Amino acid sequence: QVQLVESGGGLVQAGGSLRLSCAVSGRTFSSIAMGWFRQAPGKEREFVAAISWSTIAAYYADFVKGRFTISRDNGKKMVYLQMNSLKPEDTAVYYCAAAKEVTTLHLARSSDYWGQGTQVTVSS
Repeated sequence: QVQLVESGGGLVQAGGSLRLSCAVSGRTFSSIAMGWFRQAPGKEREFVAAISWSTIAAYYADFVKGRFTISRDNGKKMVYLQMNSLKPEDTAVYYCAAAKEVTTLHLARSSDYWGQGTQVTVSS
């Protein structure tokens, strides 16, 4: 089992930045892929970013490329999502996700484990 706890959400003005964090506990952290998804009101949950266990490969949704950066610290069992140049359309609940394979996250757009989510609100 893997437990995921997100933090760092909040209210920010358009053009601002936020960094989301995800604390991971449970099975061996360094061997699993990590990612972030988001769900806006009235919309389905969508893939945002993913990173392999080795940190060699990172994947992004087209709508965040160049603005968001995913990273992980295997020693601290933490995953981060640095979000810059935020837009009102980035407003959503952001979920941390973990999977045995990174392809589950960025290709299947699914996950083996989910966090509870953290709210991000971008005002115009």
